Amino acid sequence: MLPSQDEQKDQQQQGDNSRSILSKEIDSWNNFEYALREENRLLFNKMLSECKENEGYIKAAGSKDEFFSAESLFMALLLQQQKTINELIAEITERKKEA
Repeated sequence: MLPSQDEQKDQQQQGDNSRSILSKEIDSWNNFEYALREENRLLFNKMLSECKENEGYIKAAGSKDEFFSAESLFMALLLQQQKTINELIAEITERKKEA
């Protein structure tokens, strides 16, 4: 059964609210980059932009309210980091098998 127009509208508003919560938190960290060296600044901005673009992280941030936006951002950053670690471990394991 397809969602009604009202349900679709509610889902859209929830998505917009989730995106807004995470985006506002990420934007609040903009001044932090100026305290970083250039190589770290580039990495910092890349990490934040990846969080901003990930629909799963946006949705998860919306499961909390705006008072937990920093925690949502930190969890998104940790999850992104763990994902990268897992990918590297898998790549190393695969290369060891080939050797």
